[in-house]
Formats: sequence, C-alpha cells, structure tokens
Amino acid sequence: MLKTVDARGLSCPEPVILTRQVLNQTISGNIQVLVDNNTAKENVTRAAENMGWKVVVQQQGSDIILNLSK
Repeated sequence: MLKTVDARGLSCPEPVILTRQVLNQTISGNIQVLVDNNTAKENVTRAAENMGWKVVVQQQGSDIILNLSK
C-alpha cells in the first residue's frame, strides 16, 4: 500500500519532520511525499537519501511529488 505524506502549504522543517516520522515506521516500500516549494523538495530529498531511500521527483502543476522507495 502506498503511503502518502501531504506536506503542501507547510514550511520547513515541518515537511521533513512529517516525512521522517513515516520513514522511521517503514522498513521498505513506497512513500509519496507532496510538497509545493523547492526548499521542502530539497530538504525532504536530502533527508530521505541520508536514510537510504531512493527519491524520484515529479512536477505536477504547482505540486512537487517525491516518490520514495526502498
């Protein structure tokens, strides 16, 4: 089952905190993180990669979708 973290409208560090909470509870699988600014995209990407997750970024309108997998 795909887990989704909707961090749109939140300013850092909130998107990273929400994402880390889910990553800490997930051994492997797929997680989708929704953000709406480049700072959140960069910070969430860095945090996820530091925890061993692969990150693929997609732009969808004003939303940025981070697909995390491990």
